[in-house]
Amino acid sequence: MTTVIVPVDFSTTSLHAAEYAAKLLVGHYGVTLILYHSYAKPADEAEALEELEALKASLQQDHIVKIEVLNHLEPDFVDGLERAARHRNADLVIMGITGKSAIAQVFFGSNTLKMAATKACPVLIVPENAAYSPLNDVLLTSDFKNTLNTTPSVPIKNFLSAFNPTLHVINVDKDHYISLTESYEKEKQDLKKMFEGYNPEFYFMRLYEVEEALNMFIEDKKIDLIIAIQKNHSFMEKLLQRSHTKSLSYHSKIPILVIHE
Repeated sequence: MTTVIVPVDFSTTSLHAAEYAAKLLVGHYGVTLILYHSYAKPADEAEALEELEALKASLQQDHIVKIEVLNHLEPDFVDGLERAARHRNADLVIMGITGKSAIAQVFFGSNTLKMAATKACPVLIVPENAAYSPLNDVLLTSDFKNTLNTTPSVPIKNFLSAFNPTLHVINVDKDHYISLTESYEKEKQDLKKMFEGYNPEFYFMRLYEVEEALNMFIEDKKIDLIIAIQKNHSFMEKLLQRSHTKSLSYHSKIPILVIHE
């Protein structure tokens, strides 16, 4: 990992994401954190640049991190951010998000979803109430279907290599019994081989309420971050579309890394 971009509009949410990013990258001396801002009117250039430089100075005062600023005229936020990510060959974009339905916004209709859909690079979403903690335990959700072709192993491995967390792979299904089916066992072995250098731990939970299962697991294992694979009909999307179910309690406190299939 060499380049991380954090878009900021100087809102509390984006400033929180920038602070989280700076804390996350302390000790990663080969990584450059780019504070990105786009403005719609030429008259806003000087003020925006001044605010970016002030934010850079503030972050570097508290954290030993290499930081650059990128400030330019761009009427379309996502287009500009995508170009910046591609031109700078970014490994990761870290974005803030706000609101009670934060995780749902990630997948449905927000700028974050639009950015993830560009496939420019993985997007780490930091909810407004997410407190920073070292990434010791990371949760990867999987539907255990055609995992060899649908799991973006390279960006996931790059992220794991950068932060060296314990990797927990979980599947929740109401039809799980005492032993795994032959199909599930095959998918498990495929994933185990895929991430063999990271000692993955596997969990299969038989519960009807997926939200309840995930919340229990997150609390029990003290999960610091969730990796969600963005698919057209992904496990996480199906989960979040079920508005009649209980809302996910982790949406306000745990960052989610969205990686496109």
